[in-house]
Amino acid sequence: MNTIRLPFLPLVASCLLAIAPAATVARASDSPDKNTIKFSDPSKPGTLRITIAMGDIRIRGAETAEVAVSTEMPAATDHPRSDGLRVLSESSSYSLTEKDNVVILDAGHEFNFGRNDSSFDITVPRTTNVVISSSFGGEVSVGRITGDIEIKSLNGEVVLEDVTGGALVETMNGEISANIQTLREGKPLSFTSMNGEIDLVVPADAKANVRLRTQNGAILTDFDDKSLVTKTESIRGKLKTGRVIVNVGPDTSVHSDSSSEVRESVRAAIRAGAEAAREAAEAMREAAQAAREAAQEARDQTEAGGPVAPLPPLPPLPPMTGGKLVSGTLNGGGTEIHVTAMNGDVTLRKAK
Repeated sequence: MNTIRLPFLPLVASCLLAIAPAATVARASDSPDKNTIKFSDPSKPGTLRITIAMGDIRIRGAETAEVAVSTEMPAATDHPRSDGLRVLSESSSYSLTEKDNVVILDAGHEFNFGRNDSSFDITVPRTTNVVISSSFGGEVSVGRITGDIEIKSLNGEVVLEDVTGGALVETMNGEISANIQTLREGKPLSFTSMNGEIDLVVPADAKANVRLRTQNGAILTDFDDKSLVTKTESIRGKLKTGRVIVNVGPDTSVHSDSSSEVRESVRAAIRAGAEAAREAAEAMREAAQAAREAAQEARDQTEAGGPVAPLPPLPPLPPMTGGKLVSGTLNGGGTEIHVTAMNGDVTLRKAK
């Protein structure tokens, strides 16, 4: 196993974080820091896994045989301490390891509070699979990759450019923009944002089965109705009991032999939808409050010289309920595409 322990710029303090003391003490510097590591079997597609507390990530595929990581560490003297001491060196670092064709960049276990300038600029072989977990946020950009992409982030914009593999992107707060160069059979695409618009661009001749959904927003496209054949549902609840079928929404359709049974089914659907929406909102509030409390606790412990709290796992996205759903086929159907936003527009565009 290849292992590199490297100096890393401090992560932002608006949120929580992790850690054990760094194995390597970093000297303050304004010069870029670049390190490389190779996959153990470069003849096969490798995987890059990134765990980061907070910070921006930019990944680009290239005709290369190694993973190159660039970052910068601002001068330590611009990071004042509450006790008045001047910092001559930083203790934060990131680790870069490789085993079994998997490169792991771990920047989620060591950081200093009060800094929001952390970033990584990474070059990888184009066939690399990319997995990113960003606990508290930062912009993520991935481009020119033919491997699969998985990104889970709490806060921050996610941008995919000229990618051709499968993709799973989830963010609690942030816009998602994805330009898919080619859709491949057996490589589904899934994009979810609780608070933020989602803009998806695919080739004009792409073949796909699509499900586009938003609770508070519009679903938009520039494909004509011959290329993109869809049906639209307005969903607040959907019940089926005997011969009663209810789609609750502005264009409610009802078939029943009993008007009282229909009315009760409608009321039950509305109650279920409202309760689910309240539960989702409460889950989001609790996650945000827990992050604030943990961040303050970690700051207090750091200033007192005590241990800091461990990095918590990313909270799951609350369940999506209600809203508008557009489903159908693009150019006859093919690759599965699912796009879901709770608060924000969903747009499907054709590449120019």
